[in-house]
Amino acid sequence: MYAFFVTFFVVVILSICEVQRADTCDVTPKDQYIEVGSDAEVVCHTCIGGRVFWTLNTRPIKESLSKAINSSHTVLTLRNFTYHSALVQCHSSDTQQILGGTTITAYSKPSKISCILHYENQVRGVPQLFTCSWEHQIHSSQKINYTVHVSQSEICSSQKTTCTSREIHGSNKIHLNRNFSVTVTAKTTFWEARSNPEEFDPGRIIKMFPPRLNVNASPGELLVMLKSSIKKTHCQVKYSKAVSEGTSEKVLNKTLNPKEIGNVIINGESCRDYNVSVRCALDKALWSDWSQTTVRTPLKKNDVELLLWRKVAEPEKNGVRKVHTMWMEIPPTCEGTFTYTIKKIHLKEDMTAVNYTDTLCSNSTCDVDVNQDAHRLNLTVFQKESLVAEDSVYVPAIGERLPQVTEIQTSTAEGVILVSWKAPAQPVRGYMIDWTHNGNQYRWKESKYTNTTLGDLLDKKPYNITVTPLFDDMTGHGTQALQICSRVGVPGNVKSISVQPYDKSVHVKWNTDSQEECSGDVINYTIFYSTQKGPVLNVTVNSTNQDIFLKDLHPDTPYSFYIEATGLTGTTKSSERSFKTNIFDQRLITTLIVSGIIVTVLVLSLGLCCAIQWKKFREKPVPNPGLSSLALWPGHQKGVCPFQAFNNPSESFCERVYTEETQRISTPPLATGCNSKRTSDQTVEYTDPAILATDAQKGKTLQLVETEHHNSSGESTALLSSENSPFNPYRSQSSVETPALMTNKQHKHMSVKQQEKTAPVTVYVTLNMFEQGQGR
Repeated sequence: MYAFFVTFFVVVILSICEVQRADTCDVTPKDQYIEVGSDAEVVCHTCIGGRVFWTLNTRPIKESLSKAINSSHTVLTLRNFTYHSALVQCHSSDTQQILGGTTITAYSKPSKISCILHYENQVRGVPQLFTCSWEHQIHSSQKINYTVHVSQSEICSSQKTTCTSREIHGSNKIHLNRNFSVTVTAKTTFWEARSNPEEFDPGRIIKMFPPRLNVNASPGELLVMLKSSIKKTHCQVKYSKAVSEGTSEKVLNKTLNPKEIGNVIINGESCRDYNVSVRCALDKALWSDWSQTTVRTPLKKNDVELLLWRKVAEPEKNGVRKVHTMWMEIPPTCEGTFTYTIKKIHLKEDMTAVNYTDTLCSNSTCDVDVNQDAHRLNLTVFQKESLVAEDSVYVPAIGERLPQVTEIQTSTAEGVILVSWKAPAQPVRGYMIDWTHNGNQYRWKESKYTNTTLGDLLDKKPYNITVTPLFDDMTGHGTQALQICSRVGVPGNVKSISVQPYDKSVHVKWNTDSQEECSGDVINYTIFYSTQKGPVLNVTVNSTNQDIFLKDLHPDTPYSFYIEATGLTGTTKSSERSFKTNIFDQRLITTLIVSGIIVTVLVLSLGLCCAIQWKKFREKPVPNPGLSSLALWPGHQKGVCPFQAFNNPSESFCERVYTEETQRISTPPLATGCNSKRTSDQTVEYTDPAILATDAQKGKTLQLVETEHHNSSGESTALLSSENSPFNPYRSQSSVETPALMTNKQHKHMSVKQQEKTAPVTVYVTLNMFEQGQGR
């Protein structure tokens, strides 16, 4: 039957289109709206004949979904349409031409309806309000009007997905004693959708008004008072600390009989702010909204735990020790003024108190001075004149033998420090663990076990940890662990990079700067370098090296590089640097320059030495005769010489060497032989030729010293000695006898007879005379 009506409808449409639009190609109907999940049909009127095909949002549709009625009309059936909006077009199979198109929009009906009966204010009795809400999946810009029907009666309208009515009582509306159904209608200009009916039980949808919250605070607890209605009521009390975010909430349940008043007790800490919330509901009905308030608990003396502790400094020169006491102060949230007093009690060996002094402290720390003896420090806390709490701690004497823990070990894991130790042989009541990162701010805790966990630490800070055993009436000595970091960071940054390029290599140097106290150790360094187009190369060196030569580089080529420092905790990377290799090795040029300078200096030095030696040779052409051995003069006749011999026994007076200048100056000339006689009676005493030669060179006037002797004493010739002359270039050569010998000998006269046929002999001394004299 349904197929018959559809076919009839299509035929009618085709007939109308055939009459009115015989020459027009198009798709009908236009812009139709259908409910999501229903079927849609469109007709394509073909004015050019031939087969057609369909597209949905430009995608081809299966041919099985379309059916040709005749040569000019084709029907497309889209079943279970779920698109919000879709464009359907008809195309000619022969020409691919678009013959027409239409838009199909789907709408949905409202769903998931929920309704409540509630109160407008804190009024008992029948609820005054009825509110419903629902969901509607619609993607339309059109204005939608919603209407809520209760048992076929319209109770409210809205353009939102919620609606509240105050007219809920009366005929054909809501009856609190029986169930009722609710439907929601959505309507626009082009379509209308009605939801499925939803049935409700009035007793289950009643929502109470939020209850009044009455909380009384007492030391260490909160008292919440609850009151029931005329029916059985269930209540829930929820509370949590107000100062800590993320604190878990706790819920307490309380059921009250009709008209019953009940209390809920919350155990809390002293001087804490708590958020307290309460909600209630009739039996099997909806929960009311939460009523919330914040309440602060007063101070409870039993909750005060001072946890007094001390750190004893090394004794000064006078034996006085400074003791830094610290305790857990009363929270500032506690109302009132508190005073802290430290009493210093001096203990003898019998542990009896001999005297004490009071020190008034203003905060949670206080410093007192004690001597080398044992002391007990008592802390008392007063609020006005009322004692709130007290605690004491023992300070041992210097050199007092007390137990202590051993084998203390520490480790880090996920931002906390794990501490363990070995207990002493004596029984203990616990252990005190204190830790600090700067030596000024301490934290401490007590434990009954030989291990503990320290949390809430500063990130990447070194900590000093001390463990001290506690006994009934005293404390032992503390044992300090090795300093440990809360967390080890990555290695320090690579900086201070210097580069010295060459033609085919480069020398790179760097330093590592640890900006953090807990930087990780470097295991190795890796240098990554590359040209602009070349691959990235790398070289790795261990942590002991902070320089490297990169070899096998291309001359006159720019390079970029960076250095990575790798450790167990991570890697740090330096900034990228660049350099350019030289065309040729500068070290070769430096070597050549230095070598040229050295050779030049050597050549100049050698030339200067030669010039100096040549000048000396020209200024002093005659060698020192006293240092040479000469041959006999030409024409010399051997005979006995009456004069004093030279110091050298092998040389005689006759073998002396006279320069040409000396012979020209000395007059009259000497005889050529030792036995020659003078031609006159005049006796001439000869002057030492060495002195004559020396004086002649200095340009001095030479004088011939003549001495006449008596005939009766004989004639003797003495040469003037040159030994005492400071300018004597000769060796010790003297022809004059010593005074002792001259007094014992007779002076002998030498007659000099000038030879008429023999000319005076001129003697020249040359360098080759040394070679001639060597063989004689």
